[in-house]
Amino acid sequence: MRARRSITVVGCHAGGEIGNVIVGGVLPPTGLTVFEQMQTLRDGGDGLRRLLLREPRGSVACHVNLVVPSTRDDCDAGFIIMEPTEYPAMSGSNTICTVTVLLETGMVEMQEPETVVRLEAPGGVVEARATCREGRCESVEFTNVPCFVEHLDAQLEVEELGTLNVDVAYGGMWYAIADANALGFAIEPEEAFDLSLAGELIRAAAREQLTCVHPENPEIAGVSIVQIAAPWQGVGQVTRNAVVVAPGRLDRSATGTGLSARLAVLHARGLMNVGDSMTHASAIGSTFDGRIVEETRVGDRDAIVPAIRGSAWITGIWQVLVDPTDPYPEGYLLSDTWGVSGLDTQT
Repeated sequence: MRARRSITVVGCHAGGEIGNVIVGGVLPPTGLTVFEQMQTLRDGGDGLRRLLLREPRGSVACHVNLVVPSTRDDCDAGFIIMEPTEYPAMSGSNTICTVTVLLETGMVEMQEPETVVRLEAPGGVVEARATCREGRCESVEFTNVPCFVEHLDAQLEVEELGTLNVDVAYGGMWYAIADANALGFAIEPEEAFDLSLAGELIRAAAREQLTCVHPENPEIAGVSIVQIAAPWQGVGQVTRNAVVVAPGRLDRSATGTGLSARLAVLHARGLMNVGDSMTHASAIGSTFDGRIVEETRVGDRDAIVPAIRGSAWITGIWQVLVDPTDPYPEGYLLSDTWGVSGLDTQT
């Protein structure tokens, strides 16, 4: 066995969504903040993401997180999120995976019955409270970055689907939220392919027709993900939803940033208030719980601070190797498996 590169990865999933965590073999990128470090990775060739997410070492169903030292004194660590087509500012399932790996591998000391972990994400600081017992991280509740609405009931012309009304909200990523009933979906596993097709059409239309820019960081702009949401069932109840991740595949989890965006929309409509909670269920039945912690402002926008709770499970530890003669050192893509578009960049 020969290798010009060796990377240690802890496999993990939250609610079925894979969020692997790099714990060795990669030095921190340059940058004064984790957001700048993320930009360094993205703009410096994008090689690490391609290596770990493209075939033959990865797949479109994977995310990967790079743990880095925090650039802030008030955080335990930082992490950079790499997804199939982008480097998002925040991700709920990846946060839950990263906290679980940090605690269960001993990178951050576990305290029972609860460990508080503060992480510097590219989009800001998130505080996680992990319920711990007998060396196991049983669940993680994290307080997300502030979330807010950009558009309510915006008309969107979508190829093959016609005119839709969508909400656009920031939950750590920019979401276009469409009505599942209007599209004829019940959010069931057998609908996964059709949900993905519809979600990609909506995403492409929203990126072209609807403007959204974070008021405090103009680099975070443009709808990058779509939520197809079943009718809200009320405070304290379970509501089904499907999140379509570019380039066109279904998120297996209930999606923490998606739940945060939904909470922001429901708050803006006057349907949920501080202290209220709800649960999102994914197409495979996994759930995340969400609650509104407080109201706040982001620039000139009314916003909320949500808290999201879910659980993650470690699936293995392995060394990713690159042989010097391997003809695919950064992998490859084929459209039969790589989502709808067969691309690994946002378009």
